[in-house]
Amino acid sequence: MIDLDISDQIATLRSTFGDIRAVVDMERLQADIADLSAQAGEPNLWDDTEKAQKVTSELSHRQAELAKLTSIGARLDDLEVLVEMANEGDDQDSATEAQAELLSIQKVLGDLEVQTLLNGEFDAHSAVITIRAGAGGVDASDFSEMLMRMYLRWAEQHNYSATVLDTSYAEEAGIKSATIEVDAPYAFGTLSVEAGTHRLVRMSPFNSAGKRQTSFAAVEVVPLIEQTDVIEVPENDIRVDVFRSSGPGGQSVNTTDSAVRITHLPTGIVVSCQNEKSQIQNRAAAMRVLQSRLLVVQREQEAAQKKEFAGVITASWGDQMRSYVLAPYQMVKDLRTDYEVNNPSNVFDGDLDGFINAGIRWRKRAID
Repeated sequence: MIDLDISDQIATLRSTFGDIRAVVDMERLQADIADLSAQAGEPNLWDDTEKAQKVTSELSHRQAELAKLTSIGARLDDLEVLVEMANEGDDQDSATEAQAELLSIQKVLGDLEVQTLLNGEFDAHSAVITIRAGAGGVDASDFSEMLMRMYLRWAEQHNYSATVLDTSYAEEAGIKSATIEVDAPYAFGTLSVEAGTHRLVRMSPFNSAGKRQTSFAAVEVVPLIEQTDVIEVPENDIRVDVFRSSGPGGQSVNTTDSAVRITHLPTGIVVSCQNEKSQIQNRAAAMRVLQSRLLVVQREQEAAQKKEFAGVITASWGDQMRSYVLAPYQMVKDLRTDYEVNNPSNVFDGDLDGFINAGIRWRKRAID
């Protein structure tokens, strides 16, 4: 006879759901949706394509967030009914379905609970990810391209808009660097825990002796700043170079000098963009990324100054934050949170939510 008792777990989920609703502020979320819906309904919305895409994308994400929240209560009610059916009817299928639904709701609430921790100054912004090959020669370049694909697949799975702004290809294989813009609410707060040095250990496909190779790649994540946050950059502080786009072409992107490289002379920061066909568009995109990086530098300097005044100097997250091991065993482990999985293929295919959620919780504990 089936005696399925998960009442304690359901009670815990209801309590967690109540806390999430209080933090999210359903009334504010509904007001945001009403405001965005009004903007989306304006007849001249698409006169400004960039603004229109931003409004419709934000509206879609807000509506999805509300739908997810409003469905949880009903799912919890249905789960209790399902448990009752399983017990009264001695129905193993219903019991199995109830246990699967319990796990599904736990995951959804876990993801929502993590989102409530994203309350930093720029957490709600979109993100710019820059990946650079480090030590390890050709393997490091190949690893960097694997990471680029990993983040693009993660964004695709979440229906986030991701655009590769610039790619510098390595001579033999992979990439020297790449810059990706992820346009979605809270993309920066979510992805910021991915910043740091990533390490790959595997049997090198580029080594004729088949020896095990360790290679590194650096991941930088900065918020894509809004117009109101823009740092003014004097023209005499930058050098602008134009050049022909490299790598796989198509649509004339690599037949004209449309790619743009901006060097910020005071800091040495270099930003390139070759995604667009127009030099003007590439310059605007590169300038936006430069301003985002300068804003981060400014915030870091302010934070360092505050720590110095307080007489407390603490270490940063450290150089190596995650290891991807493909040989002699299979494992991906985050060295900050100790979160690990034994299926690197899934991780490289974009299955990052477990690592990201663990990272956000770890950061929150470190701050508190």
